[in-house]
Amino acid sequence: MLVSPEAYPQKVTEDGSYTFFSTEFGECYHSTSGAREEAEKKFILSSRLAAKADQSNNLKVLDICYGLGYNAAAALAAIWRVRGDCRVELLALESDRMVPLAAIRENLLNSWSQPIPKYLSDFAHNHRLDLPNLTAKLLIGDARQTITKVIEAGFQAEAIFLDPFSPSKCPQLWTVEFLALVAKCLSPTGYLVTYSCAASVRRALQLAGLQIGATDSVGRRSPGTIASFLSLPPSLSAQEREHLQTKAAIPYRDETLTDPAEVIIQRRRSEQALSDLEPTSHWKKRWQRAVSSIEISE
Repeated sequence: MLVSPEAYPQKVTEDGSYTFFSTEFGECYHSTSGAREEAEKKFILSSRLAAKADQSNNLKVLDICYGLGYNAAAALAAIWRVRGDCRVELLALESDRMVPLAAIRENLLNSWSQPIPKYLSDFAHNHRLDLPNLTAKLLIGDARQTITKVIEAGFQAEAIFLDPFSPSKCPQLWTVEFLALVAKCLSPTGYLVTYSCAASVRRALQLAGLQIGATDSVGRRSPGTIASFLSLPPSLSAQEREHLQTKAAIPYRDETLTDPAEVIIQRRRSEQALSDLEPTSHWKKRWQRAVSSIEISE
């Protein structure tokens, strides 16, 4: 299967690793501060996979928006570094089957040691693996629909990587309804991690019944978000907690899980216009002296 290089323009990031630029969404697939760094620190370190591998010989991982495969590669490396005999069960959701193939064609996973690049090359081509230490399945399609297959399988992940394009560009995968389905796939002792600190996303995770906290910032001022059914340390700053009381925290909604992005965005704007919550601009003014500590995100 041929993949046109022009379809996925490459961008070198500050740590020397490469990512792709999406012409559809107008964004890179990873932080320009470091694609590999983002995978290893914002997703793998934050989800505490190494500690979990130290305590278990079987781990389940759900990778939402598999993309180039960086999060999966980093997860496998971290787990097997701690426990080489740990068996990993990976389910991955991806809308564009060509992106993983393009990453393999460009050898973007070769910075990880073997057999991880070989495994994920086979995965990109065949969409499934059945090995002694790794079983994996790649579900291609709209994640709003493919997530139901994960639920039907009774899959309970110890780590969920939530990695769509930004809420303003891909609101379909940040809605209350979608994240409620994602929460059904999280183990009672598992962690969901995402790069986003948007108040709308954090509020949607809370409405899904999850506790939330901030993860360390990686390559930019803003932190990410961790969510779990477990009690989390009170890691949100006063500024972040107040952000959740503003109009910025009104979440995206998509009751039928079929609406296009523009409809979801307009629905939220209408709800914000009618809301009695504090305008986000007022919150920004109150925190203008401390605003450098966090990147304001709608």
